[in-house]
Amino acid sequence: MSLSLKNVIRQAESAILGKPQQIRFALACLLARGHLLIEDLPGVGKTTLAQVLSRTLGLQFARVQFTSDLLPADILGVSVYERDSNQFKFHPGPIFAQMILADEVNRATPKAQSALLEAMEEHQVTIEGVTRPLPAPFFVIATQNPSHQIGTFPLPESQLDRFLMRIEMGYPDAQAERGLLSGVDRREIIAKLTPQMESAELLALQQHVKQIHVSPALLDYVQAILRHTRESAHYTHGLSPRAGLALLSAARAWALIDGRDAVIPEDVQIILPGVVSHRLQTIAEHQHSLTQELIAAVAIP
Repeated sequence: MSLSLKNVIRQAESAILGKPQQIRFALACLLARGHLLIEDLPGVGKTTLAQVLSRTLGLQFARVQFTSDLLPADILGVSVYERDSNQFKFHPGPIFAQMILADEVNRATPKAQSALLEAMEEHQVTIEGVTRPLPAPFFVIATQNPSHQIGTFPLPESQLDRFLMRIEMGYPDAQAERGLLSGVDRREIIAKLTPQMESAELLALQQHVKQIHVSPALLDYVQAILRHTRESAHYTHGLSPRAGLALLSAARAWALIDGRDAVIPEDVQIILPGVVSHRLQTIAEHQHSLTQELIAAVAIP
């Protein structure tokens, strides 16, 4: 692990108490050039994680509060007629930042949600017939409240699949919560955070992730996992090839964070719940237990 990456993790853990695993998951998602979905109750630190990462990584940050009356133009931008120049001028929306926080994304209508699709997949947007590239690096963190809460629109499968990983923050443990209650306000801490990495180095690390070695035996293991989900009675349908690619990318990034130049089966097992939990359609209620069943059912070559 590079010194800058260690500093990023150290500073993030000082601001977000008791969540080292979630911080590493978010970093792995970013290093794998994916996008992150955080689903949990309000008030457990979803927005704080996005703000801390943007400041620690030195990324241009924009927040979009998704509401039921949000329009695609509010995200992408709009052309406005200027009388002085007698022509339309494009005013870019918040999507043109390096890190986007799509806060409470499932409170917006499907039309507004779909405005993120091309941006997340292609790293570009097409507005009024003109294709405009997005900055690099480009990273979307979307938060959503549990679907049973009032005023939510469930994300369709096509949009869920755009997220490399989905994680939950969970309640802090007693020690971390005591630190939150007795410590300085998180907003003051975030305001004092300094960038620990430049964009050029982050882009270089993203390229390095692609070079992390994956052995033929490890590929056999990933294929066995994909095959098991397609044949098991626990799932209505199995994982797609794109899910397999996501699994490998996230495992490579996790290996890099661990300071290794090759992926081991434990890397796949650690990131498996985050990569597949929103892609598998199950016939049971407890997704986590099914993920553990998947790990137990597929033997390591």
